[in-house]
Amino acid sequence: MLPNFAYIRARSKQEALDNLRSEGAHVHAGGTDLLGCARDGVFKVEKLVSISRLEELEGITGTGDGGLRIGALTTISEIAESPLVQESYPGLAQAAGDVASPQLRNQGTLGGNLCQRPRCWYFRGDFHCAKKGGDLCYAVEGENRYHAIFGGDPCYIVHPSDTAPMLVALGAEVRISGAAGDRTMPLQDFFVLPDQDLSRETVLQPGEIVTEVLLPKAAGIRSSYRKIRERGAWDFALVSVALAVRMNGSAVADARIVLGGVAPVPWRSEAGEKALNGNEPSASVAADVAAATVAGARPLEQNAYKVHLAKGALVESLLAL
Repeated sequence: MLPNFAYIRARSKQEALDNLRSEGAHVHAGGTDLLGCARDGVFKVEKLVSISRLEELEGITGTGDGGLRIGALTTISEIAESPLVQESYPGLAQAAGDVASPQLRNQGTLGGNLCQRPRCWYFRGDFHCAKKGGDLCYAVEGENRYHAIFGGDPCYIVHPSDTAPMLVALGAEVRISGAAGDRTMPLQDFFVLPDQDLSRETVLQPGEIVTEVLLPKAAGIRSSYRKIRERGAWDFALVSVALAVRMNGSAVADARIVLGGVAPVPWRSEAGEKALNGNEPSASVAADVAAATVAGARPLEQNAYKVHLAKGALVESLLAL
């Protein structure tokens, strides 16, 4: 059951920021994850601050340097269907099109997709787990088939977003607004590992909101997104592979490999990138790159299959180049 809360529909970004300063206040955009968290008691909700009327946070537009600006209120469907995104960043269009169901893509926003809370059933359930201030991560000895194989200690959640791994692979930046003003950072640095801070998944401070994502110029970059899930639709990734490469003839000059569904953050593999750069994506090279990418995996009792899925999905993605 939803708790009682105040509801504010902000008429400006500043009004939203002013209202978000109070304890128990949360930003409301699409609400596809927020309302579920409120109902399940994932966090305390005393005030919801709607930013749905802030047109300045909507839309997809080109930037002066040849890149792209995507407002935080842009829906996932708009990203998947945008000709600008499809032409220059096809991997992002694929990732957006793989999010949840059509109904949720129509409602959910990019900002919300990046900031959604973990889907771990211990975190969402009635367990006083480590992430909620307890002493144990119950996934270590419990049901852990969907949990992390990288970066998990002391909490084995996985980041649920499809757009985040692809945006990190594309070198995107995120812009944040708060009482202290605006700041911009690489999206890769936006996410927080459990060993850095168990209480949160992003660098957002209380009262801050994501306002937009900035993509660099895509000339010469090939991108793709491969998602493996249990069901054909409306499901989170068991493993996903976001790939963005710049070619020099038939060889890869520069690559970014980011895995989803395997770590508490979008998991970039510099070892895999190093093995790929300078080489043609042949079957043998792809196998070497896949082996390097999963070399540091530390699976739990029930999720070692993710290592094999990650290798297979990455090989498929590389050979598709």
